Amino acid sequence: MGQAVLKNATAGAKVVALPALKAEVVALPAVMRRPLLGAFAPWLLSALVNLVPPLITVALVMLFWEIAASGPQSSLPPPTKIWTEAKDLIVDPFFWLGSQDIGLGWRILVSLQRVAIGFSLAAVVGILLGALVGQSVWAMRGLDPVFQVLRTVPPLAWLPLSLAGFRDSEPSAIFVIFITAIWPVIINTAVGIRNIPQDYRNVAQVLRLNQVEFFFKIMVPSAAPYIFTGLRIGVGLSWLAIVAAEMLTGGVGIGFFIWDAWNSSRLSDIIVALVYIGVVGFVLDRLVAFTGTIVTRGTLVN
Repeated sequence: MGQAVLKNATAGAKVVALPALKAEVVALPAVMRRPLLGAFAPWLLSALVNLVPPLITVALVMLFWEIAASGPQSSLPPPTKIWTEAKDLIVDPFFWLGSQDIGLGWRILVSLQRVAIGFSLAAVVGILLGALVGQSVWAMRGLDPVFQVLRTVPPLAWLPLSLAGFRDSEPSAIFVIFITAIWPVIINTAVGIRNIPQDYRNVAQVLRLNQVEFFFKIMVPSAAPYIFTGLRIGVGLSWLAIVAAEMLTGGVGIGFFIWDAWNSSRLSDIIVALVYIGVVGFVLDRLVAFTGTIVTRGTLVN
């Protein structure tokens, strides 16, 4: 019965043919490509903003220097004379003509090696002592006054004692760097440890962290901005100390080169060496600041 009704309904149905549709190709709008100049525009603008003002300042200083030092009564050489007399030091800083006749690049590397050893020791010992002073009230009362007194001693005042103790110029120079750079690291680390929020300490108690875990997981990350501020100050003082120490201890460092050039009345060489010292000191500060920015995730202000 049901099959018969279905057949009758199917038989009465009409098949309607739909008109055929033609396929059309639709052109999509072209993707707008960013011009190459537009992609580098922010970078170029930042470079111009950061480089043009210092270059203009340096050019004006050089121009004034050239005019002021060109007179017959001037005791300092003008930039043009410095270029003539010390061109080899500027163009080829890594020449090697003998044990003492070497370029300023090699002398800078020797001084940097001493700074690296002394500053690394100061960083490690300074952070540990700073954490002790900042964490313990008794350590702060006992050590902080001593640190405050010793940090006021000029770097070169330690050199005679270091020479008497080590009986060698190399470890003596490293000790002067160490004793000069350690104080800002200790003080800034201690301040950072004291400023750790109490909530962090409560979390450490809840998690039952031991002293080693608390030091690496709570203290150091929280005090990192203060620590790297101390490290930046310390690396600058280290570079100052090694130049002064090498003037008295000798060797092939940049400090001894300046002292030897003074004894030989080579003022142009001294000025070129001072430029090298300033540039290297700036690079060292930027490296420590860049490392601090990465470690502190941008909380360290350059």
